[in-house]
Amino acid sequence: MKALLILIVLMNLDKNKCFAFLSFSDQVLSITAKTQEQVELLKNVSTQYETVLWQPVSPEYIKEEEPVHLSPSAFAQSFASRFCFRVLLDNTNEMIELQTRNDSTDPRSSSSYYERYHSLEDIYYWINRTTQEHPEMVKVVLIGSSYEKRPLYALKISVGEKQDKKAIWIDCGIHAREWISPAFCMWFSLSYYNQNQDITHILNHMDVYVLPVMNPDGYKYTWTTNRMWRKNRSYSTDSSCVGVDLNRNFDANWCTEGASDKPCSEIYCGAFPESEPESEAVANFLRSHKDSVQLYLTIHSYSQMLLFPYSCTLDEAENHNELLVMAQEAAQKIRRYYRNTYKYGAGGKTIYLAPGGSDDWAYNLGIKYSFTFELQDRGRYGFLLPPSHISKACNEALIAVKTIALRVIEKTQAPQ
Repeated sequence: MKALLILIVLMNLDKNKCFAFLSFSDQVLSITAKTQEQVELLKNVSTQYETVLWQPVSPEYIKEEEPVHLSPSAFAQSFASRFCFRVLLDNTNEMIELQTRNDSTDPRSSSSYYERYHSLEDIYYWINRTTQEHPEMVKVVLIGSSYEKRPLYALKISVGEKQDKKAIWIDCGIHAREWISPAFCMWFSLSYYNQNQDITHILNHMDVYVLPVMNPDGYKYTWTTNRMWRKNRSYSTDSSCVGVDLNRNFDANWCTEGASDKPCSEIYCGAFPESEPESEAVANFLRSHKDSVQLYLTIHSYSQMLLFPYSCTLDEAENHNELLVMAQEAAQKIRRYYRNTYKYGAGGKTIYLAPGGSDDWAYNLGIKYSFTFELQDRGRYGFLLPPSHISKACNEALIAVKTIALRVIEKTQAPQ
């Protein structure tokens, strides 16, 4: 691990003063620009220097009085002297090593299997084992393959013999570095029939499709090369930069404000809608199941939010108030049972415009209950959420899933 000395300016106990000292480059900092001049300077540094933005994802989203989380490589003294910093993490390399060290291939080898992060190979193994151990209710559906020809496996969880049940779709891992997302899809699939009253009721009425890793190439890359990689791993014919943001690649106000047509950007929208095999595979599957899928859920991190359409425009969805009530109830239950706070609302108004997202596209397809969950945390650990936090993060998401799914059943299906 190569550590570069950088100048860090940290907030003193007196918030109006700052002090400086030398530290290493494997830190994550929180900076809040106080003036428009500082905003522009921060945008310039984030663009010109080898700086990894954690939040927001792209320099264009940087605003006054909103914290920016970033991992710097080198700062000029003239830049650092203009800001007060807060260190969120000062040992990212060590944390990454610890989070990858305990990878295990056998679900039965430890009771804490679901409280660790797992490599792509381990997740594929887990998919195979899960279907072998529960053939009566779990089947594998191959919906396509990635740019590097890795399979896109979804699990279909179904009970009973009814053939025309409605369905829920859940996808995880669209952004490679958001490891808590695939961890949740594995966690959810553990919540089997007859073990939980709400899950039992949901599965009695609906099938559930779970795609644990929508971006397998990017996820693999985060384990082998660059932990903070976000996009997929496709190559462009007119640029040396790699990857497309799959959550800007769907046909929902594609490549308008909030996305980029530049291949080097973290929010690059791709050459055209569904240009990427991963987004095309999900879109094709949902198109072919649009009459049965009634609830669409896509799992992200971090920031603790429950979002719904629209993110591609500031216009309200047709059933905005209905979606708002559902998200509010889910957030209230998280608060009640886990003492944690989640913001909720339409994506474009709650955070920022993000065109080309899968949730908006699914909504426009006709899936009128469409949500994006942003899981833990709010920046203390960010993308490096410790394994010890997986259980709580997944239980928070699970109670939100159950709350919303039960409401969808109540609204769309006649009592049996």
